[in-house]
Amino acid sequence: MSKEQYSSMAKAWEATIRKTQAARKRANSIFGTTSVAHADDENDQECTEKFAETSNVEKILSNGDYYIGQWYDNFPHGQGKYLWVDGCMYEGEWYKGKTMGKGRFSWPSGATYEGEFKMGFMDGNGTCTGSNGDTYKGQWVMNMKHGHGVKRYANGDSYDGEWRCGVQEGQGKYHWKNGNFYVGEWKQAVICGKGIFVWTNGNVYDGFWEDGVPKGNGTFKWPDESFYVGNWSRDPNEQNGNYFPSESGLERNLEWDPQNIYNVDLSDCKVSSGEKLSVMPSQKKLAVWLSSKGDHDKPRRLSVDGRVSVGLERPLDRMQLWDGDDKNIFPGRVSDGDLYVNYQNDHLKNNANAAAALEPIRLPRPGKRQGETISKGHKNYELMLNLQLGIRHSVGRPAPAASFDLKASAFDPKEKVWTKFPPEGTKHTPPHQSCEFKWKDYCPLVFRTLRKLFKVDPADYMISICGNDALRELSSPGKSGSFFYLTNDDRYMIKTIKKSELKVFLRMLPAYYNHFRSFESTLVTKFYGLHSVKLTGPIQRKVRFIIMGNLFCSEYTIHRRYDLKGSSLGRITDKPETDIDENTILKDLDLNFIFRLHKSWFQEFCRQIDRDCELLEQERIMDYSLLVGLHFRHTANGELIPSGAPTPAVDSESSDSNIPRLCREDMDQPYWWLGRIRLGLNMPALVERTVRRNECELQLIGEPTGEYYEVIMFFGIIDILQDYDITKKLEHAYKSFHYDPTSISAVDPRQYSKRFRDFILNVFAEDNI
Repeated sequence: MSKEQYSSMAKAWEATIRKTQAARKRANSIFGTTSVAHADDENDQECTEKFAETSNVEKILSNGDYYIGQWYDNFPHGQGKYLWVDGCMYEGEWYKGKTMGKGRFSWPSGATYEGEFKMGFMDGNGTCTGSNGDTYKGQWVMNMKHGHGVKRYANGDSYDGEWRCGVQEGQGKYHWKNGNFYVGEWKQAVICGKGIFVWTNGNVYDGFWEDGVPKGNGTFKWPDESFYVGNWSRDPNEQNGNYFPSESGLERNLEWDPQNIYNVDLSDCKVSSGEKLSVMPSQKKLAVWLSSKGDHDKPRRLSVDGRVSVGLERPLDRMQLWDGDDKNIFPGRVSDGDLYVNYQNDHLKNNANAAAALEPIRLPRPGKRQGETISKGHKNYELMLNLQLGIRHSVGRPAPAASFDLKASAFDPKEKVWTKFPPEGTKHTPPHQSCEFKWKDYCPLVFRTLRKLFKVDPADYMISICGNDALRELSSPGKSGSFFYLTNDDRYMIKTIKKSELKVFLRMLPAYYNHFRSFESTLVTKFYGLHSVKLTGPIQRKVRFIIMGNLFCSEYTIHRRYDLKGSSLGRITDKPETDIDENTILKDLDLNFIFRLHKSWFQEFCRQIDRDCELLEQERIMDYSLLVGLHFRHTANGELIPSGAPTPAVDSESSDSNIPRLCREDMDQPYWWLGRIRLGLNMPALVERTVRRNECELQLIGEPTGEYYEVIMFFGIIDILQDYDITKKLEHAYKSFHYDPTSISAVDPRQYSKRFRDFILNVFAEDNI
């Protein structure tokens, strides 16, 4: 051994001794003086004990972390305390290396959380106290305040009400330290909707709010019972109303300016944001140890939630954790911690090896970027230019700020704006190189307000559709004969529609608008504009467009896409396996999964499906479907890795074509997307594999197997413009003679709605761990 090698080994040994001594000192100061056995000294013995009984242990781990408590099969299991070298500590219940049950987590800053945990997440009822004195007591879901809770801020303010995804949303009461308080509706931590604000001097505002200030109809009252009623706006030109003195006849408030409520009364009533935690318990890693059932050749680092890694460049590296010798339980989850499961499978409880006997599921081959770029010479190049010119004109046209309370006249089908676009240009239109055309905007005020409701920035919207990048045309029209165009950034999809579909949408537009105002979580397709282009030359062609959001615009690769209706006739992909790629839309009879959502999300999903189907049924709409996209979080060598299965080692220099395309932010902050979760968007979920019996080829939902996969889900209801017209009635009559009437897509809207709901609520289930 060379002198340099010896010196290097000596330094490494000294560093290990220092870590051990430091851990012992910290442990003794917290737990008292104890006799500690080093974990490395026990590894050989523990690896030979395949199924050890629970025992009480005390360990200093290889990186200096410290654990004392119950132990089973080389993992914390039962009651125990874990102290990290950075000062974080967890004390409470463990389940096979994962925090599960009641416990207490503390940060070096002095912040603490005491309550329920699930797989490392703060999940259930719990109390979090910040280092600055902020306190929240209430419900949690996956590290986020979600449900009812009470927050008391260090500055003396307090909030008691509903929370959603970590912020105030729903009904709640905010009480300021100075005595003022607000009771009413909230949206994304901002006062929004209907509510009452009470000042300490006795003044009261009762009415509508938007972005934290009065907006819309409302009443301002004084203690002497005089009041002012009107339409409120921060813009003085939009403000109007009437003052009514009290019965005493006092008119001292005649000179009062309604703008005082914005400039004076609310000036010192800011909503506190509270303290943010620097790291979540589910992100804390445990030191390396080996499972008696794992691969001892490659020790990994294991997180509290079961995640393992050896660095950011290998985010999917994991460790094998099997659930003991209980033959009725399938492998538990061991992953990034955003999902958790340890299900018992009723159908296969006498055959625990059935799931393992299934053939591995291969990922569809990577698909090319969808669409053909519409460049000069393309048959639809001029049509694209016309569309872009028209959108730029419509969005850029000056218009007064609109309230969300639209008049009935705004929805009138006759409410449309025609604009001529001659090549030489006009006072209001630019010169262009295309042929002359006429542009029509349908119900422009409604769609302008919808874009505002959807929080779409006009400049970004215009750039996406009308920027320097050309649109892309999908290779083939849809079943209805419509053509689809995608913006270069994939955010928006433009679809050509028939005149009958345009009439249907204009007819249902008021109900559609009110539905989105009432239910922010609706799964119905978002539409941003309705237009038409009419060429004035010899062709005289008229093309109608509708602009909608692209459900699958995401940082994640969408590995599988399903279009689900709940019918069986023709609902299978007529493509050979070799032709199916990531862009292929699979159908009902191709589906081999059940989707399991977290309890709170599943309950909201059921409620929203009922509301959306009720809207479509009332509007006599049928033939819609639920479009579902799945991103599988764990893949290797072109195959899906089941939850709880070992992940093959991946050479850092090998191709990463089968690894999910995660952005750098995702790799640096594993839970960055938690704050962006919405119903149908970026939803962590678990999917359970199903199989169909050979004798039941048309079985819509297969038998569950107990094999689970962790996914990020995207879903929404699409194709909502098909009326149950005479064509569909004839189709129903004809097919009913040849097939089972319940298996065909064209049925009465009421029957369609019931069948769709029944099917979807069987395909989706609750993750009830």
